[in-house]
Amino acid sequence: MEAFLLQVLSGVTNGGIYAAVGLALVMIYQSTHHINFAQGEMATFATYIAWALIQLGLPYWIAFAATLVIAFAGGIAIQRLILRPVEKAPVLTNVIVFIGLLVIFNAVSGMLFDHTIKVFPSPFPKEGMLISKYFSGHQLGSTLVTLAVLLCIFSFLRFTPIGLAMRAAALNPDSARLVGIKVSWMLAIGWGFAAAVGAVAGMMVAPIVFLDPNMMSGILLYGFAAALLGGIDNPWGAVVGGLIVGVLENLLGAYVIGTELKLTVALVLIVAILTIKPDGLFGKTVVTRV
Repeated sequence: MEAFLLQVLSGVTNGGIYAAVGLALVMIYQSTHHINFAQGEMATFATYIAWALIQLGLPYWIAFAATLVIAFAGGIAIQRLILRPVEKAPVLTNVIVFIGLLVIFNAVSGMLFDHTIKVFPSPFPKEGMLISKYFSGHQLGSTLVTLAVLLCIFSFLRFTPIGLAMRAAALNPDSARLVGIKVSWMLAIGWGFAAAVGAVAGMMVAPIVFLDPNMMSGILLYGFAAALLGGIDNPWGAVVGGLIVGVLENLLGAYVIGTELKLTVALVLIVAILTIKPDGLFGKTVVTRV
């Protein structure tokens, strides 16, 4: 029973990171109706920026905040400079652009920071009152940070004028334009938030898996599975889906398939969801007249 509880709590910790990646994917899907295949590489590049700032002598949390600002600005720049010209292009064009961004970010990460594995520091203590044998200081701290960021994003989208405008632009861009909302800029801000949330996920997972240009490739699959499970158009669903995927991954890896095949859990979930329930647990089934 103790080992089972350990796996569940560890799965919840991993699930928080998957939830952050899934939320970033959902935010971009809501505005573009496309999957950002470069989300993991963008998060990795942002994590490298944080590592470089820390190496320059900045305290961890100042580097953390600076990285979020840089990631946010970078997300806006990508939307305005690269994706805006092709937003009305065919689906295949957008897919090629996303794949191109994936390759570019991966190559630039390796070129600027080389391909050697780097140790990324954790800001959380190894010992403390709340730390027990069931979870480490980093696991507890990363879970709290991830949940705090997710809560801030949800609060912003629900209770602020810009957040409400972003939701309106994503749900019905034509009607949003009629009431004076600058839809294109709302989409750019959404890209900025998605990039920042991905950066948080990257900085929280880097102390666990170590930092290299391919660090987020597997995490992106888990995040994609989380987004699909919860509903690709439902932000809350992505969070719930991330927690479910994290727990399932740990339990199946420990008791059924072994740790070497844990990544197949995400692949099987993706195929199963797309086959059985494509709209996910909390997604909406949209029927249109053709």
